[in-house]
Amino acid sequence: MARYTGPKFRISRREGVNLTGTTSPRLEKVLGILPGQQRQRRRQAGDYKLRLRAKQRVKAQYGVLERQFLRYIREAQRLPGPTGFNLLQLLERRLDNVVYRAGFARTRPMARQLVTHGHLTVNGRRVNIPSYLVKTGDAVALRQSAIKIPVVEEEMATRGVTASWLERDGASVRITGTPRREDIDADIREDLIVEFYAR
Repeated sequence: MARYTGPKFRISRREGVNLTGTTSPRLEKVLGILPGQQRQRRRQAGDYKLRLRAKQRVKAQYGVLERQFLRYIREAQRLPGPTGFNLLQLLERRLDNVVYRAGFARTRPMARQLVTHGHLTVNGRRVNIPSYLVKTGDAVALRQSAIKIPVVEEEMATRGVTASWLERDGASVRITGTPRREDIDADIREDLIVEFYAR
């Protein structure tokens, strides 16, 4: 399964937003500087660049590469309702994102690692595919081996659920509905992403 393995700070610097979720004084210092440029200011973006950056930002945030992202776009177009919101719902329903939203992991990359290492079950069955799409009524749980991981223990003690469509009970979380727009970052411009692929 493909994933981005290059420099993480570089992506965050390109978008001007901390996309990895890591807390780093160094990242905060260089966030306003474009990669490859030391002290140049950001130029005024044209229409194409605005749409491209909106797409690249969402891809990086959810850890999805271009081919898979294009599949999500096509699926969102087939579903009833606004394509942009459908796209965000599909991305939010990914298993790695559910683990992150449930407060089991500090960042989405950490959540992805928990999934790929087989630390999660969905409805009692072990699932190690980060892109697995959960449905309403599904129950996602950490396996006993994962609960004992110190970082996971710390996150469960300090973080709560960050989505209204999830209900956590100890080391398990139930999907009670579908993602709502209020649960997703307000600065994501899904309309620009749809326009990018419609050109």
